[in-house]
Amino acid sequence: METSVVIVAAGTGKRMKAGKNKIWLHLQHKPIFQHTVEAFVQHPGITEVVLVINEQDYEDMDRWRKGMPYSVILATGGAERQDSVRNGLEALSESCTHVLIHDAARPFITAEQISGIITKLKDHQAVVVAVPVKDTIKIVGPDGIVQATPARESLWAVQTPQAFPLSLVKQAHQFAVDQGKVGTDDAMLVEMLGYPVTIVEGSYENIKVTTPDDLWFGEEIMKRRSEERKRRK
Repeated sequence: METSVVIVAAGTGKRMKAGKNKIWLHLQHKPIFQHTVEAFVQHPGITEVVLVINEQDYEDMDRWRKGMPYSVILATGGAERQDSVRNGLEALSESCTHVLIHDAARPFITAEQISGIITKLKDHQAVVVAVPVKDTIKIVGPDGIVQATPARESLWAVQTPQAFPLSLVKQAHQFAVDQGKVGTDDAMLVEMLGYPVTIVEGSYENIKVTTPDDLWFGEEIMKRRSEERKRRK
């Protein structure tokens, strides 16, 4: 089992209102995406890292990559996230058998969570990180009227990484292309093929940095983790 990761960084980050791709914004003196990349580079279970980026970011990202003491493969994104993931999958080496797919804007993923999903992947075809929903969720119609209230104990908020055998997730993406389907995540594409998806419980700290408030919250997470590391020494 040779496991790689595809990190998707090809979004535009419009909700951040920063005037540039949000992954270049800094947390604790590093770009957001660098925290994400290093979480996987430093994990012994990951053999290869592919970073999918906007074409307009390629020159800057290539310059960044050449200054790093580790290897990162760059791939360019597509029109939709689904297209970007597919491009990333095509950039993986032939020796790769399994792949984790992760959002670059989720820099708070931990080594323990990565280990948990890799371990689960040994016995399951599709594994996703998720957390139980805290709020009551309502299904609302186009007229603004509540149609149903699902049982909260059955609802989970799905995050990334999401992990699969490489052959299966490639098949799922090709099926989506052939059928003209767009999934909200990669697990949904695998579900379309009829495969079960297994949950690994994650962390509420594994947020996707999307808004200015997330940046503030992210700084607090980083500070607390830094203080915890100092106390352990």
